[in-house]
Order: sequence, then C-alpha cells, then structure tokens
Amino acid sequence: MLDIKYIRDNSEKIKEAVKNKNINLSIDRLLAVDDKRRALQTQIDELRAKRNKLADAGKSGKPSKEQIEEGKLIKTKIAEADAELKATQEEYMALMVKVPTIPSPETPVGKSAEENIVAGEWGKKPEFDFKPKDHIELAEDLDLIDFERGTKVAGYRGYYLKGRGAQLVMSLMMYASNKMVEKGYRLFIPPTLVKGFALFGSGYFKGTEYNSEVDEIYKIATSDKEADGSENKEQKFLVGTAEPSLLAYYSGETLKEEDLPIKLCGFSPCYRSEIGSYGKDTKGLYRVHKFMNSVQVVLCKADIEEANKFQEEMVGISKEMHEELGFNYRQLKICTGDMSAGKYKAYDLETWLPGSSRWAETGSSSNFLDWQARRLNVKYIDKNGEKKYVYMLNNTAMPSPRPLMAILETFQTKNGTINVPKVLQKFTGFDEITRP
Repeated sequence: MLDIKYIRDNSEKIKEAVKNKNINLSIDRLLAVDDKRRALQTQIDELRAKRNKLADAGKSGKPSKEQIEEGKLIKTKIAEADAELKATQEEYMALMVKVPTIPSPETPVGKSAEENIVAGEWGKKPEFDFKPKDHIELAEDLDLIDFERGTKVAGYRGYYLKGRGAQLVMSLMMYASNKMVEKGYRLFIPPTLVKGFALFGSGYFKGTEYNSEVDEIYKIATSDKEADGSENKEQKFLVGTAEPSLLAYYSGETLKEEDLPIKLCGFSPCYRSEIGSYGKDTKGLYRVHKFMNSVQVVLCKADIEEANKFQEEMVGISKEMHEELGFNYRQLKICTGDMSAGKYKAYDLETWLPGSSRWAETGSSSNFLDWQARRLNVKYIDKNGEKKYVYMLNNTAMPSPRPLMAILETFQTKNGTINVPKVLQKFTGFDEITRP
C-alpha cells in the first residue's frame, strides 16, 4: 500500500503502473473518493464542535426548546455523515489496496509471463545416449513418490514422499538452510498457521480481506480457544510460504537504523490451494497443494540502491546453490504484466528438466520497497530522528518439489538409477539412488 499524498503527487506514473500491471483500478476514482472522505471528516468535525458548543451553552441553565431541537438535528446529521463516511472509507480502502508500486526502470514492460526477459543462462542442457524419463516415471520406478495413495488420502495433487525420495528432499532443505546461515541469515522455523493480517500485510490477499474465489490460501474452519477457555473467532490461515510469517515478525514495531539490515531465513511447510491453476500441470510434482520451502527475507533502510544490492545478494545465493547442485538454469527479469501490485522489481530462476523438456521455476526474488511495510506498519528511526517505513525484500531460496524433479531428471542414468549431487551427500548419507 502506498501513501495517498505520494499517489496524488505521482498520479500519472501510478496510472502507467496500473496499466502495465494489468490492474483493474481507476486512480481518478480513488482520488475523488479520498476528496469525499476528507470532506466528510471535516463536516463531522465541524458538527461535533457545534454540538459541543451548544452543550456548553446549555450548562448555564435549562436549554431552550430551540437549543434542544438544534441538538437533535445535529445528532441526526452526525449519524448520517458517520454512515456515509464509513461506506466511503470502505470504498477508499478497497481501492487503496490495489494501488501498485511503480516498477523499477529496469523492469521490462509486458502483458504476461510470455514477455519476461532471459537475463542469462548457466550450464548446458544435459545430453543422454538414451531417452530420458520424466520425474513421474523415475519416482515410480525407484519407489520414491506415491501419487496414487497420495490422491487416495489427500485428494487431487496429493502425494507421499518415500524412503530415499523423502531423504533427498530433507537434504535439500538442510543444504539450503545451512547455506543461508553461512551467508549471514538468521534461521527461523516460523508459524504456518497465521492471522489474516500477516497475509494481507504481505500481499497474499488480493483485497482487504480473504476471498476464496481469488486467494490461493487455505482458511481454517475450526475456531481456537483462548487461555481462559473462551472461544476465539478470529480467522486463521495456512501460509503458502514462510514469507508472511517472517515479515509479520516485526509488525507494529519501530526499529532503529542501527538494527538494519535484518536478514532472516525460514523453513516451513507450505500450503496452496492453486485455484488459479485449475487444469494446469495435473500430474506429478510441478504444481501441488503442500510442499516444503526455504525462503529469505531482508528488512533494510528506505534506500533503493541498498534494497537493490540485497536483492542481488539473495539471488546470488540462489544461483550459487543451483550451480553447486549442477543444474542448468536461467535467470528471468519479470515483466510488469507478470508482477503483483506491490513489487518494484522481480527475478525468477528456472531450471531445465530434461525428462519433461521444459523450464521449471525453482527460485523467485521480489523487492517491494515499503509497500508491505506500510501494511504491516514496520518502521525505523533514522539518524535524524525521523520515522520511516523499512523496505522489504524476499527470495524463494529452495522450494522442495521442482528441485527434486530437476535432480531426478538431470542425474538419471541409463540403468535407471539417480546420482545424488555431491553437496547433498553429507545429508543423505548415500551417493546413488537405486531400485529398492
């Protein structure tokens, strides 16, 4: 969310961002609603002042009939204006949450993911003297994943990781967590069941509240009990990544400039309804409801140059891991039409899957500037004593499903086994996966 004064001062640039990000929003309407909101608040303040003045006058003696009638009329006008202000405020907030961050000058302008730009590629596509299998066939041959029983127990997109398949995924999570700690990021295992404000604040709600039609979030139906046994009816949700929990850690707090930057990494199970992906990637691990993930988050000063530096640092760590794993990958600059409203600049990393003959997203980094911090109310006091909102960045360092797919398909052998990347072997305890 942006500051309304900033929106007024940069309305033409904001309009361009709205257009380039394919957002259904009228900035002119927003500004008109804001004008109405301000006028109503002024009207209410004036009516209340008049009411107070009338009440003070009546203290000197019994109020006259005219004063009583005037007081009733003012009360009615305040009630009507309050009701109108409430409705106007609701419309104002519904519009404000859609206002996008103006993308960086380096961000390509495009309508969809088809117009993302390849910024570089590392490695070469692996070559085989046999027809490579995809991860589904390999996993079934080696008894690493059970999709059939996963669907029986969990439903569509359900699966079981088994034996060395489970060990391989856990080794990926340990490898990524250790790597980020070595790079100076503090490791968290954050809550995966969170209140709505954490998801709204990080931008995972499209509007002001959860909407089951568009938000790919699982809502929990069961209510909680408080310590005194009373029922807590506040809505709770399962996170789709550790990012909302990590960003909300400092919500409502004011930090000191000397505390910044704050570098966090988090490991968590992740849950996504994938309602927007109905009918896509219906088989295998590419798009599932539940997986594990390691992410990075940075809170830094309100300085674009510094924020860009930390985004490049996080992407650099992801690239280093891709290279150590031996993946053939490429980096994409995400275009405006493929960016969510709050993003200033975004990158994806994609790994080649030789058995599936496709690129798969295996990393994603986003710079939100202060868009999330304003929603979560995370500020800092700078050296001059001025309060500012921090800048927030995140990076998907290691999701579990697609790197697993890449390992199986990239390092398969002619005899049907899988060679385990060297950097994972100290976590797995084995260097090859064979048929059980």
